Amino acid sequence: MYRIPLIRPFLPVRARELIAEVLDSGFLTEGPKTRAFEQAVAQYVDAPHALATTSCTTGLELALRAAGTGPGDEVIVPDYTYPATAAAVAIVGATPVLADVDPLTLTLDLDSAASVAGPATRAVLPVSLFGNPLDYDALEAFARSRGLLVIEDAACSLGASYKGRRVGALADAAVFSFHPRKCLTTGEGGMVTTRREDWAAFMDSYKHFGLSREASREGACFARIGTNYKLSDVLAALGLAQMEIIDELVARRRTLAGRYCELLRNVPGVTLPRTPEGGEHSYQTFCVLVEERDRIMQGLRAQGIEAQIGSYALHRQPAFAPGNGARRAPELEGSRSAWERCLALPLSHTMRDEEQQQVAAALTALL
Repeated sequence: MYRIPLIRPFLPVRARELIAEVLDSGFLTEGPKTRAFEQAVAQYVDAPHALATTSCTTGLELALRAAGTGPGDEVIVPDYTYPATAAAVAIVGATPVLADVDPLTLTLDLDSAASVAGPATRAVLPVSLFGNPLDYDALEAFARSRGLLVIEDAACSLGASYKGRRVGALADAAVFSFHPRKCLTTGEGGMVTTRREDWAAFMDSYKHFGLSREASREGACFARIGTNYKLSDVLAALGLAQMEIIDELVARRRTLAGRYCELLRNVPGVTLPRTPEGGEHSYQTFCVLVEERDRIMQGLRAQGIEAQIGSYALHRQPAFAPGNGARRAPELEGSRSAWERCLALPLSHTMRDEEQQQVAAALTALL
């Protein structure tokens, strides 16, 4: 156990009340609480449709299938991301094409994306990494100029915004994660938001075994092959309780991140994260860039401070080697730098000022 852990999930007392309601109702599968959770997220991000699912990964799969993506198609993804981003592309039978990331925002480099776009490219799947919003104006111009769909891996980004609009309403579809490291957690779970009614109808059907909502003389009508990606009411109750205080949760993380910036801004050897102009970061993770990252990470851990790498350079992983079906940009220097230098520091709702001071002091001494 670390004395200062990377994350402490925060669950309000209200969560126990809502879970008790579910247990008393006997309705343990997807039901009224899940519907209420979906509506709360849709309203919060200002998207017409929100569909709860078992994880962000299965949510990405749903969105890709709704977009008609499959064998013969290519989807551009950033090389620096959690492997699930590109894995979802491969799961639907398409080819992930790895592009570089900006060395400071750590999000998709559109020049690199343009260099790998081709006639088979159907969509771009950018990642608002760690809660850092994308430059959606530039992204939309890039996608429109090539006729590409935009499906955003917004796993970390509930609460982030760009020019006054929240992430979740800025792409054809966006997918959130509710893993315990996220600002809002259901243990496991995800949510797809979309402004496209046809995609929402398809995803709702696919996640319910292919069930059609249209009436049939025979009763239930299964219009397509589907599967079970439903989120239970028990887990949805956890999420619903946190949605009632989501503004407080996001504001607290921004306050903590601001304090880290104050403590580390003038420390030699520390590069702080950069957010695009007009963007507001939600800080699911607070990362810095440092040389000798692994040495520093181990030094922090030895002092009881749980530090972690940021994410992964996919081109370094065997699953995404060219022989395994992935394609990549020739130059991935931004991703390589992030893979070697990105360090995640502890950040959680109940973190105390003195804990942040201890983290900053230990990091400064190690540098």
